[in-house]
Amino acid sequence: MGVPERDRALGDAADQHTPRLTIGEVLAVLRDDFPDVTISKIRYLESEDLVHPQRTPSGYRKFSRADVSRLRYVLTAQRDHYLPLRVIKDHLDALDRGEELPGTGGATPLPPASTGEGEEAPLTADQFARAAGLEPDQLADCVQFGLLSTDADGRHPAGDLPIARAAAGLARHGIEPRHLRVYRSAVEREAGLVEQLVAPVLRARSEEARARATEKLGELAALSAQLHTALLETRLRDLLRP
Repeated sequence: MGVPERDRALGDAADQHTPRLTIGEVLAVLRDDFPDVTISKIRYLESEDLVHPQRTPSGYRKFSRADVSRLRYVLTAQRDHYLPLRVIKDHLDALDRGEELPGTGGATPLPPASTGEGEEAPLTADQFARAAGLEPDQLADCVQFGLLSTDADGRHPAGDLPIARAAAGLARHGIEPRHLRVYRSAVEREAGLVEQLVAPVLRARSEEARARATEKLGELAALSAQLHTALLETRLRDLLRP
C-alpha cells in the first residue's frame, strides 16, 4: 500500500511511520518554545485532525519527528499569526498536497526540530534599533509613546521587531512615533472587547476549554485585523474619488 499523500508531504515515509516519542516526551520537546503547551492541548489538536500519531496495541500514542513538526507548525501559527485552527488545517492540507500557501512564493516548510535554545534572546537598544531601521531617538520615542516596551535591563524582545519596522517605515513618510498613539489606543480597545468574550472561558480549569478559548481568541484577533484593514482601505479609497 502506498504512503498517503498527507504523509509524503511532511517527511519521508520512514520518518512518518516510525513512531519515536511518547506524548510526555513530545511535551518536553515543545515546552522550551511553547511553555503553555500541555498534554491536553496536544490531545485536543489530535482530536481536531491536525496531527496523526500512531497507536501501540495497548492504545498509547507514539509520535514521529514529522508529527512533532506538525505540532510545532500549529503552535507557531497560533502564537505568532493568531490563525484559527480551521485556517491552520487548510494550510497543512495544502502543504500535504504540495500546494503553495496564499501569499507565498512556495510551500512553507514546517519548522525544524527544536535546538533546545528556546526563544530568541532580547536585544540591546542599539541592536534592536539597527535591526528595525530606527534611529536611537526614534526608538526612544516608540518606547515613550507606548508602542514598544523593554525589560528591566532596557533590552527589547526580538518579537517586537515587526512593530518597530512598521514604525520605521512610517517615519520615512513623516509619520513620527508620537502620531502612532492612536494605533496603540485602538488596539487596547479592541483587545478589551475580545477579552470580554473569552475571559470567562479562559478562567475554566479544563485544559480542553482553555484550548478552545485560545482558538477563539486567535480567530477573533484575525477577524479584528481583517476588519481594521478593510475599513482603512475603504477610507483611503475615498480619498481618491473625485
